[in-house]
Amino acid sequence: MPIRFGEDGGDHRGISSGYTRGTLTQRIPIDVPNPSASSAPSAGQTAPDYDFTEQVGHLLRRAYQRHVAIFQQTIPDSQLTAAQFVVLCAVRDRQPCSLNEVVRATAIDQATVRGIIERLKARKLIAVSHDPNDRRKVVVTVTPGGLALIDETVPFAKQISEQTFGGLNPAERVAVTYLLRKMSEIDEGNGGV
Repeated sequence: MPIRFGEDGGDHRGISSGYTRGTLTQRIPIDVPNPSASSAPSAGQTAPDYDFTEQVGHLLRRAYQRHVAIFQQTIPDSQLTAAQFVVLCAVRDRQPCSLNEVVRATAIDQATVRGIIERLKARKLIAVSHDPNDRRKVVVTVTPGGLALIDETVPFAKQISEQTFGGLNPAERVAVTYLLRKMSEIDEGNGGV
């Protein structure tokens, strides 16, 4: 739904609340101030109504840090990071594939993917070669050792997801997953952020 700013600079979308057999039953108006319409605090002042601990970026980062800590404590291979495991799985699912395909699949920036690929290559978990049709293009595949590591790690990865969800009930787990997926796909049609 497009955002409509009113004369007061507020966002006048409604938020639906309450469920009746899977349908939304109530619209609650909300006012989200238009940042360009509000007066900025002068130098040395802070916005008194801004609590960084309640901001989505901060909460996402904290949840991700918790997930990574659980991953590192649970995975038996102490050299394998969460990002490396994601790259291994992405390559396995698309091989042979280019680095750009890995970047798109994982949403990890190209410089980081290059570093991860080099570390996995050094451990002989990934093989890197040139595309026979375009010598400038690098393609990657998972080695038998990499496939074995993925197979050994997947049961732990499932356990890590369970621990990351923590005490969330099944409906909350579905809602969190749905909303995170929706947030990550918002700008995909426009080339991402």
